[in-house]
Amino acid sequence: MSVVNLLDFDRDGLTAFVEQLGEKRFRATQLFRWIHQKGASDFDAMSDLARSLRDKLRERAAVQSLPVISEHVSNDGTVKWLFDVGAGNAIETVFIPESDRGTLCVSSQAGCAVGCRFCSTGHQGFSRNLSTGEILAQLWHAEHQLRRRLGLKEGERAVTNVVMMGMGEPLQNYAALVPALRAMLDDHGYGLSRRRVTVSTSGMVAMIDRLREDCPVALAVSLHAPNDALRNDLVPLNRKDGIDALLDACVRYLPAAPRDFVTFEYCMLDGVNDTPELAQELVRLVKGRVPCKVNLIPFNPFPQSGLVRSSAERVQAFAAVLLRAGIVTTVRKTRGDDIDAACGQLAGEVQDRTRVHQRLVHAPVKVMRRAAPMQETKA
Repeated sequence: MSVVNLLDFDRDGLTAFVEQLGEKRFRATQLFRWIHQKGASDFDAMSDLARSLRDKLRERAAVQSLPVISEHVSNDGTVKWLFDVGAGNAIETVFIPESDRGTLCVSSQAGCAVGCRFCSTGHQGFSRNLSTGEILAQLWHAEHQLRRRLGLKEGERAVTNVVMMGMGEPLQNYAALVPALRAMLDDHGYGLSRRRVTVSTSGMVAMIDRLREDCPVALAVSLHAPNDALRNDLVPLNRKDGIDALLDACVRYLPAAPRDFVTFEYCMLDGVNDTPELAQELVRLVKGRVPCKVNLIPFNPFPQSGLVRSSAERVQAFAAVLLRAGIVTTVRKTRGDDIDAACGQLAGEVQDRTRVHQRLVHAPVKVMRRAAPMQETKA
């Protein structure tokens, strides 16, 4: 008889499982609280469950987290875990502490098939989707380990925000993603508000529409360019639908969303997408069309990319164009780069099945050459 991992279920799924065991529905809610609110994995410790149910659970089920290969703590307090997901694959999860929140960056795939040029994960290739249990295990481990480490009282949270911005494209793993999101939002689970759970996508138009109907949380879109020609180079997925269709999907999403704006992520690449002209083009693209916030992200270099981080001056000049146009713009503070935990640096260990090194090596990103500065002439 196979053992079922209870982390694979949202509360509805757990209720169905408990009923299959011949138990009443309310027992599933009790069990769900023990697992997610109290971090329990020992059924004997779940004292308010009927003994008959505990006996059945010992035979048929387990709360199986992921083996931790390593843990690194940055000078700024950022924590990065490397989890073993089997068959030579490992995923990374990052906790970012701030004075008013604790954000967990969660992975959805072992690798990523999208192949964005500035992302270390994409250069690792793709092996497989994670299960719901493997997605939730990252939160389960981080929340309950950090509670103990930080000495938090019962009811106090270590993780207040979850961003699906780790390894992988979340919307390519939709069937496993949605139950995980529902467990995060469930008041009997982690009780996070929809505003505090963010799905970041490279732009899967049809799946954005599905998420709007099934589980509308905060939405972030990896934009990185204001036109199709450049975005096709940086985000190959763009070749399927294009920017116009992507922005239309964002507009459709907003009425169901917990926030009244979409966040556009824009990784700043020196000489590639960081010119004032492209900033003006971005203004023309989104202003009056999509209520949005633009988050400018300093590129975090890795050897295979062939790309360079924009200077602070270039980033600020780009931001100034957007701000003058009335677009809310932030520049992301780099966190955890000393342990390779910053945005775009997560790589883990991936047994690639997509021949990524053949796909990416022959397609260099076009670099825009800057004009030489004009020389002043004396009268």
